[in-house]
Amino acid sequence: MSYVVLPEFHVTPEHRAAFLAAARADATASVALEEGCLQFDVIVDDTQSPIRVMFYEVYTDKAAFEAHLETPHLAPFREAPALCDEGAVSVFERATL
Repeated sequence: MSYVVLPEFHVTPEHRAAFLAAARADATASVALEEGCLQFDVIVDDTQSPIRVMFYEVYTDKAAFEAHLETPHLAPFREAPALCDEGAVSVFERATL
């Protein structure tokens, strides 16, 4: 089993570039530096306004996700909520087939 986190954000067009830069930096660092982060995708839907952005984050387990929340590379992204409205966060356990 792995732990999947799907947060959603709503971003206005004028904040798109700054928000996505912060999101992609966090995603890249998470995969590169966190042993427990298996995948971190940034998904963008530009067909609506505000722009809908979702993350697809996969961790080895809940503890790995909780460790992610304490990493130094997440700090710059913590400023990003000023650039968006935070939506729902869904959490799942993913069965490996």
